[in-house]
Amino acid sequence: MGTLQNGFTKFSITKPSEIPLSNGTTNHLKNLLAETEDLSNMDPSRVFVNKVKRLIVKVGTAVVTRSDGRLALGRLGALCEQLKELNVQGYEVILVTSGAVGLGRQRLRYRRLANSSFSDLQKPQGDLDGKACAAVGQSSLMALYDTMFSQLDVTSSQLLVNDGFFKDAGFRKQLSDTVSSLLELRVIPIFNENDAVSTRKAPYEDSSGIFWDNDSLAGLLALELKADLLVLLSDVEGLYSGPPNDPNSKLIHTYIKEKHQREITFGDKSRLGRGGMTAKVNAAVCAAHAGIPVIITSGFATDNIIRVLQGEKIGTVFHKDAHLWKNIKQESAHEMAVAARNSSRRLQALKSVERRNILLAVADALEKNQNMISLENEADVADAVTAGYDKSLISRLTLKPEKISRLAKSVRMLADMEEPVGRILKRTELADKLILEKISCPLGVLLIIFESRPDALVQIAALAIRSGNGLLLKGGKEARRSNAALHKVITSVMPDTVGGKLIGLVTSRDEIPDLLKLDDVIDLVVPRGSNKLVSQIKESTRIPVLGHADGICHVYVDKSANIDMAKQIIRDAKTDYPAACNAMETLLVHKDLSCNGGLNELILELQREGVQMYGGPKASAMLNIIETSSFHHEYSSLTCTIEIVEDVFAAIDHINKYGSGHTECIVTEDAEVAETFISQVDSAAAFHNASTRFCDGARFGLGAEVGISTSRIHARGPVGVEGLLTNKWILRGTGQVVDGDRGVNYTYKEQPLKA
Repeated sequence: MGTLQNGFTKFSITKPSEIPLSNGTTNHLKNLLAETEDLSNMDPSRVFVNKVKRLIVKVGTAVVTRSDGRLALGRLGALCEQLKELNVQGYEVILVTSGAVGLGRQRLRYRRLANSSFSDLQKPQGDLDGKACAAVGQSSLMALYDTMFSQLDVTSSQLLVNDGFFKDAGFRKQLSDTVSSLLELRVIPIFNENDAVSTRKAPYEDSSGIFWDNDSLAGLLALELKADLLVLLSDVEGLYSGPPNDPNSKLIHTYIKEKHQREITFGDKSRLGRGGMTAKVNAAVCAAHAGIPVIITSGFATDNIIRVLQGEKIGTVFHKDAHLWKNIKQESAHEMAVAARNSSRRLQALKSVERRNILLAVADALEKNQNMISLENEADVADAVTAGYDKSLISRLTLKPEKISRLAKSVRMLADMEEPVGRILKRTELADKLILEKISCPLGVLLIIFESRPDALVQIAALAIRSGNGLLLKGGKEARRSNAALHKVITSVMPDTVGGKLIGLVTSRDEIPDLLKLDDVIDLVVPRGSNKLVSQIKESTRIPVLGHADGICHVYVDKSANIDMAKQIIRDAKTDYPAACNAMETLLVHKDLSCNGGLNELILELQREGVQMYGGPKASAMLNIIETSSFHHEYSSLTCTIEIVEDVFAAIDHINKYGSGHTECIVTEDAEVAETFISQVDSAAAFHNASTRFCDGARFGLGAEVGISTSRIHARGPVGVEGLLTNKWILRGTGQVVDGDRGVNYTYKEQPLKA
């Protein structure tokens, strides 16, 4: 770094020298880290966020705009909502935004096209002047921010600056005073470089070298305004060791200059802005060297800024003391996945009886270690109660002794199944003494991201062992102790020929982005959780994803239903386990039952069980209950929606419109109506006169389930062993060759499966 004559430090990309740290500084850092050892949700390298008050957020062009150059309104809205929340919580928030040039270019291109004649369009069109684009786009960008913040009851302000301004000490003091006044009034200052009148002579150079783009401007402001943290939002999760689209690239969680500046290979620069990751890293290194912690993370996620301030290990952190942090080296996501694949191949090489014996050993170990598992689970439950989690989550979290016994029983059931791997599915004689076989085989490596249900870990692990697959598991943080205990019990009985790395336990959510990039090693992702989780997983990976977002299950009671049977079914479907994804969320009732007393009997049955009811437009008016805000809602509690429908066709239309494709039930004595319902309802499971709670892998006789799929490709409904298998083709000949098909007489005769 150099110093101007007036004493102001230039924010240049000159490599900074290291600042030696005193013993006092080192000891203070160690004490600070020691204070947070028991904070399970905060990584030690992020402890500095506890003291953040003034925060600068820089949002890049690639975040503000879509690939076609238009504004990404959804991302901007999510950004503004996060900043509003931080503003309310008392943080002093400063925003540095790009996007004016890109927005102005898009508008001017449209204007030029609208005013062009046909002959004009035949001529080569030169690129638009960048300064004109900036002048046009700046007002539009600020108008949008003002509109969005106004809707959130937040006031924003615009500050346009040039590099030359910062040569003036008076300007810098006035800038600091103005920003302080705005922050005291809870106004969010929005900074942008005034590209319209910039003196820059080249894309990465200006007349002074003070700053050269909005990334370096953000770093400069962090120093000048004495920020506690700088967050640089990008279009990727953070800084990678190579181009983010390279499957061998790894996310760097903590940047250490001595280690990483020689190892990193940057990809292409930003598709729209001037900078890209190179500019962000340069800005981050300089700011961190001057004492301002910096985190580069994705601006595409809806809550990353808040997660950063909660201490979660997301993105890449830059800190002047990073080289002192001595974290225990953990196995990388890629290493864990490769180890699981190698172990799965050794598992597949075992004989069927040997794989069966592994499952029996798992069942025995669960029962033998029941007390230890229960103690760890009780600690998780106690923490969840203290944290104020709702009853449905605590219910899913709890592992009572009888549940552990049922888990052991289900594992033994899987062990006793017919061998699923290597089973001949089809045998065909292609030609004389040329036999083609289609056989079952494992998918490879599975990544399962599941909610706070530790029993799911056992079921999924058992299914992976039975199907010969490697497995990576990421459970909810609420079940951290329970999952660790169960994982230890299961892996402890793995024979040395397979190894304990067949099943890997991912303990931190920040590993998920790395895992989702490993489409060369991981073969299937199964997210079991909220709609938001499933959507984010699908958007973040090229690996096939299997699962369901919501469990919005319906029971339709037809006019010909046996009311006593209907009461029994809806009671079970709603109250047996309200938190389950196969619990009834909406009750549809034929209109005739509102006239003959049937509807009242159904209502009374639910009321006796303590079920709170909301109504659709018809039911709310008829029953004088609160109208639901949405038919597409999963309560996961003793609550449901009721609506009156004209007939079975109206019920089918309602389900296909508002359902999640999970499980539906019709209660009727009319067989023809039942068949109409079952054939036309577009869901993974359709039941006649049976509770939706039967939609479960164990109850279907699958032994267990890895999840319930509402997709239509590969597997649908409860996914057991068969859903975790694919197939391969085996051709057995006696020296045949194709030779242009001249010497082959194809017979295509189906052969018995057993030779």
